[in-house]
Amino acid sequence: MIYNNLLYFLVAIFLFSMATIPFEASLSGIPALLAFVGTALVFDRYAAIVFRRARDGSSAAYFRAEKYAALGALAVYAFLVFGLDLKYYLSFLSFGKTLPALVNIGGLGVFLGLFVLIWRRARRSYELVFSRKYRGSVFILSNIKANLPIVIPWMILTLCYDLVAFIPWPALQELLSSAWGDVVFFGFFLVFVFIFFPPLVRRLWNCKRLEDGPLRNHLLAFCRRQNFSTEVYIWPLFEGRVITAGVMGFVPGLRYILITPALLETMTLEEVDAVMAHEIGHVKRFHLLLYVFLIAGFAIAAGLLAEPFFYLFFSQDFFYTFVGAAGLSPEVVRNIAVAIPSLLSLILYFRFVFGYFMRNFERQADLHVFEVLGNNRAIISAFEKIAVLSGNIREEPSWHHFGIGERVDFLEKCEQRPGLIRSHHKKVGACLLLYTVLLISAVVLARGISFDENMAAYEDKYIRADLLYTAGKEEDPGLWLFAAGNFFQAKNYEKGAFIAFELALQEDSRQPDLLNNYAWLLLTSSDMSRRDPGRALDFARQAAALRPAGYVLDTLAMAWWANGFADRAIETARQAIFVDPENSDYYQEQIEKFKNMTYLEEQSSQVMTDAAQFSVEREV
Repeated sequence: MIYNNLLYFLVAIFLFSMATIPFEASLSGIPALLAFVGTALVFDRYAAIVFRRARDGSSAAYFRAEKYAALGALAVYAFLVFGLDLKYYLSFLSFGKTLPALVNIGGLGVFLGLFVLIWRRARRSYELVFSRKYRGSVFILSNIKANLPIVIPWMILTLCYDLVAFIPWPALQELLSSAWGDVVFFGFFLVFVFIFFPPLVRRLWNCKRLEDGPLRNHLLAFCRRQNFSTEVYIWPLFEGRVITAGVMGFVPGLRYILITPALLETMTLEEVDAVMAHEIGHVKRFHLLLYVFLIAGFAIAAGLLAEPFFYLFFSQDFFYTFVGAAGLSPEVVRNIAVAIPSLLSLILYFRFVFGYFMRNFERQADLHVFEVLGNNRAIISAFEKIAVLSGNIREEPSWHHFGIGERVDFLEKCEQRPGLIRSHHKKVGACLLLYTVLLISAVVLARGISFDENMAAYEDKYIRADLLYTAGKEEDPGLWLFAAGNFFQAKNYEKGAFIAFELALQEDSRQPDLLNNYAWLLLTSSDMSRRDPGRALDFARQAAALRPAGYVLDTLAMAWWANGFADRAIETARQAIFVDPENSDYYQEQIEKFKNMTYLEEQSSQVMTDAAQFSVEREV
C-alpha cells in the first residue's frame, strides 16, 4: 500500500508540475465552480461503486479496490489540472509569485482531497475486512497521517527552496546560484531527512516502543550481537493485522525497526529473529542510502536531459504542421507532448529500474538472514505463514518485491548452492555500477550537448504558431498582430516583435504604422544580425508615401542614413521639422548625427558599449 501510494503521489506531483498557468482559465466563475463540484461528485460515486464490490471480507479484494480507486483519482486529477486549469485557480497562493511552492503544495492538497473521498467510501469495507469500527472523520485522519510521510519531504524541500531566497546572506545566495548550488541544497535536505524524518514518521504512524520484557531484551541482544544499534517499535498498520516489518532511519540513535502486532502474534521467536535479521540486512547493505541515490539519479538525469531533447523536438517543423492542421493551441499541444513521455518515463523508471533494485535489495536482505542464522529455515517458515495468513498470496507477484514463492525457491536453492549468495551480491553490485556509469554518461552527454541553435529555432517557430493561433480568433488578425508586435517591442522582446510584424505584413502590407514601426526595428534592433537597412528603407518609403507624418519621415531619414545617403537623410529630417515643428529639437539632433557619424560607426559604438556593459555585469 505504501509503495503504491508513493508512486501515485509522485505521478500527481509530476502532473501538476507539468501544467502552466494560463493567462485566463477556460471556465470562470459559477461554471468553473460547478465543473469542479460535479467532477468531485462523479468521482465520489465511482469510489462508492468500487468499494461496494469489495465487501466480500477479503483483504485482497479491499486492496484491489483501493488500487482501482487510486488510479481513478489520478485520471480525475489530470482532468482537473489540464482540463479545468486547476493551477490557475491556485496561483493566488504564491503571494505574487514569491512562493510558488505554496501553489504546488495546494495542488497536492487537491489530490489528497480525492483520496479523502476514497477513504470516505472505503471505511465500510475496511470495517468488514479488519473487524474494527471507526467514525468517518477518525478513519480519514488516520489514513492522512499514514500517507503524510510520503509527501512531507517533498513539501519541505520545495518550500525551503523558495524560502532560502529570502535569507540576506550573500555568500549563501552565491553558493546556491552556482553550478553546485542544487547539489549543496539537496545535501542539506538529506541531512534534515536523516535526522528529523524517522521520529516524525514514528509519531505520525502512532508507533509505540516495544514494552520492556523478555521479548524486547531478546531482540535488542540479537541486534547487539550483530553490532547493530536500534530501537524496536510496534507498528499498528491496518490495526496491526498486516504481517510485516520495516526499518527506518540510517543514523544510529534515530533508527527504528517497526514490527506489527500480527507478526509477533503469529511468528515463533526464531522466525521473529529471522525478520529482524532481514531488516538489519537492509541497513548493512546500505539500501536506505541507495534508495535516495536511485531517486536522485532519476531527478538528475531527467533534469539534465529534458531540456536539450525538449528543444530538439519542438524545433522540428512537423510539430507545428500538426498544430496548424489540428487547430489547437500550441501551448496545449506542447504541454501534452511534454507530459506524456515524461510521465511514461517516470512510471517506467520506478516500475522497472527502481522496482528492479527494490526486488533485488529485498533478496539481499533475505540472504542476510542466511549469513546471520546459518540457515534459511526460519525465514522460509515466516514467509510461508505470511503467504497463508495474508490470503494465500504465495504466488502473487509485486513490482517492488519478488513473490513469496519466488523468494522461498531462491532461498532453498541457496541452501543447496551457497555460491548463489555471492553471485547475487555481485550481480547487484554490477548493476549499481552500470547504473552509476550510465548516470554519469547522461550527465556528461547533457553538458556536452549544445542546443542554442535548436532553442533559437524553437522560440521562433513557437512564437509564430502561438501568434497565428491567437490571431485566428480575432476579427481583425492583422491589427491584432500589429498590436502584439508593438507590445513586444515596448517590452524589449525583439524576437517576438519581428515575428509579429512579419505575420502582420502578410495580413496587411499597406498599413503605414506597421511599415514604419517594422522599419524602425530593422534599423535599431539590439541584435545586429537582425538589422536590415535595405529592407527598412523599402518599408519606410512606403510608409512615408502613405502617411508623411513627422515620426514616419524620421524613420525614413534614419533609413536613408543607414544606407549611406546622408544628404537625403538630412533633407528628409528637415521635412520632418516642417511637418512636426513641435519636435524640431529632436530632428535637429538627428541631423547633427547624420552629419558627424556614419551608421556603421554607430553600430560599432553600440557593440562596444554592449560588450563593456556585459563585462561590468559579469564583474558585479
